Amino acid sequence: MFRGIYAATSAMLVQEKMLDVVGNNLANVDTSGYKVRVATNKSFPEVLMDRVERYHIVDEALNEELGDRKFYPYARGRSAVGTMPFANVMSETVMSTHLGSVQTTENPFDVMINGSGFFVVEDGNGNTFYTRSGHFQRSPDGQLVTHEGQFVLGAEGRIELGEATRYSISDTGQIFADGEAAGQLRVVDFENPTYLRHVGKSLLAETEQSGAPVDAENPNFVSNALERSNVEVVLEMVRMIEANRAYEAAGRAMTIQDELSGRLYTSVGKPS
Repeated sequence: MFRGIYAATSAMLVQEKMLDVVGNNLANVDTSGYKVRVATNKSFPEVLMDRVERYHIVDEALNEELGDRKFYPYARGRSAVGTMPFANVMSETVMSTHLGSVQTTENPFDVMINGSGFFVVEDGNGNTFYTRSGHFQRSPDGQLVTHEGQFVLGAEGRIELGEATRYSISDTGQIFADGEAAGQLRVVDFENPTYLRHVGKSLLAETEQSGAPVDAENPNFVSNALERSNVEVVLEMVRMIEANRAYEAAGRAMTIQDELSGRLYTSVGKPS
């Protein structure tokens, strides 16, 4: 009885987390470079269920000795039935790495990675992050930074743009200022990029599951363009409806289990 209440409650908590993930995806539908996250759940914990059986012990010598007063002793045995989960819990959220649509711009600092890989950026405290968003700009100090102010790293560290008036980025990631080479964009990749952790709208951090970053070989770029988020609004709305309905169903199941518990208390009394 109580296992039913526990299972229904855990299912409600899972769907609540599902709604949080979907809501965050929809909130970032217009964030360049944002990668949609997908929540997965699993049954936990799984325990082995067995069946207790009673069977007779046949002892021919004993039966012959007893005659009409035959006695059939019995013993108990167990046989495995299978496993049964006690609850449904959130397993993890993973990032979908499929490409978003291309948006052309007139900003010479906007650039898109044409393929896999991530730009490398750094905050003011020296922490390194990764992003698919190539929405860059020139800082007042003459450095290439993200739209949120993180420093964009090149092959030799932070990229200095100087006081030039004309800028461009080639399809190999070479940055030119007034026709002179000013730096080379750095792109890295991961063994399992789906396990990168979001730390901002489009910023990502490595995890143990994602593996360490490795410099990408011959990355290709599209200048004057941005990669839009890969959020599919219709799909996310469907997931939201499914999560809402599952939450309501789990809530009804918990209510029923609670009513049955109340009837049990009324019939036999509250267990000590």
